[in-house]
Amino acid sequence: MSTEHLPPTGSVKVVKPSKAAKLVEQVARDTEDPQVPTEKLLIVLDIDGTVILQDESLSPGVVEAVEHAHRAGHEVMIATGRSWEGTRDILERLRIAPEFVVCSNGAVVLRRLDAEALSYERFHVETFDPTEVLLLLREHLPDARYLVELPDGHRLYTEYLEDWNLAHADKVAFDDLGAHPVCRIVVVAPDQGEQDFVDLVSRIGLQEVSYAVGWTAWLDIAPQGVDKSTGLEIVRTELGLNPAHVLVIGDGRNDVGMFRWALERGGRAVAMEQGPQEVRDAAGETTSSVEAGGVAEVLRKL
Repeated sequence: MSTEHLPPTGSVKVVKPSKAAKLVEQVARDTEDPQVPTEKLLIVLDIDGTVILQDESLSPGVVEAVEHAHRAGHEVMIATGRSWEGTRDILERLRIAPEFVVCSNGAVVLRRLDAEALSYERFHVETFDPTEVLLLLREHLPDARYLVELPDGHRLYTEYLEDWNLAHADKVAFDDLGAHPVCRIVVVAPDQGEQDFVDLVSRIGLQEVSYAVGWTAWLDIAPQGVDKSTGLEIVRTELGLNPAHVLVIGDGRNDVGMFRWALERGGRAVAMEQGPQEVRDAAGETTSSVEAGGVAEVLRKL
C-alpha cells in the first residue's frame, strides 16, 4: 500500500505483539540450512500495512526475516506508493540497500549508487500532464488538498497535509501544480472515506491516468498504464531474473497490479490478512496481518 503517510500525533493505537507474533520473530532468527539449494527470488515488499504499522513501527520479526531471506540468497526490495523522501528511512530500518527501489506507485525506479551511504539515482521516471485531471478533481472536490511530485523528486502541495512527510516540499497555489509534467498527483480530502473515493473515480471517469485509493482514504494518480508492476518489470529485466522467480507481498489496492504481474509469470503473490477482500482475492495466498508479523511468516519459510 502507498504513501509517505505518518500517523496522527496522539491518536494512534499502538498494537503490542501477540504471543504468535513473538513466536514468528523468534523463528525468523533461526539459521537456515546452507546445504539446501534454493532458486534466487526477487522478493518485493510494500511498506504501509505490510512492513510497518500505522504508528510507523515495524511488523514483528520482519528485520530478522529479511536477513534470513538474504542469507538464503534472495534479493529483497521495496515497491511503494511513497516518494523516495518517505522510503529511504524504511530501507535503513529494514537494514537493506537493494539494487533497485520502486517508488511513487511505479512512476519512479531508483538505482543504487552507494550501498553504505544508501545513495540512489532516479533510473527511470514516468510523467504526465496533470492539468486536466487537477481541474476535474477540483470541480468535484473543491475543499481537497493536493500534492504533485515532479520528475526530479521535488514535491509541491496546496495546503499542509497533516501526518504526511513534506520534507523538501514547497507550498504553492493550486494553479502552479500543473505548470510542469508530474510523476503523480495525491488528493487528500478529510471528509471523503475510502469508498467515497472509489465511487468518485467511477463516477467522473478519470481518463489517461492510472489511480489507486489509499488505505486511510486518499487518491493517488499516476501516468496511464503505470503501476508497481511496470516498475518491477524494469527491475526484473535489469537484474536478469527468471519471471517465475518473484514473490510480492502487499495489502492495498495499489498492490493488485503487482500481484497480477507476479502470478501471470508463474510467481507468488501474497496479501496481508487485514487488506480489503478484493485485494486478498487478487493474490494467490494470504498471510497473517501486519500486526501479527505476516511478512516474517512468509519469509521464514523460504
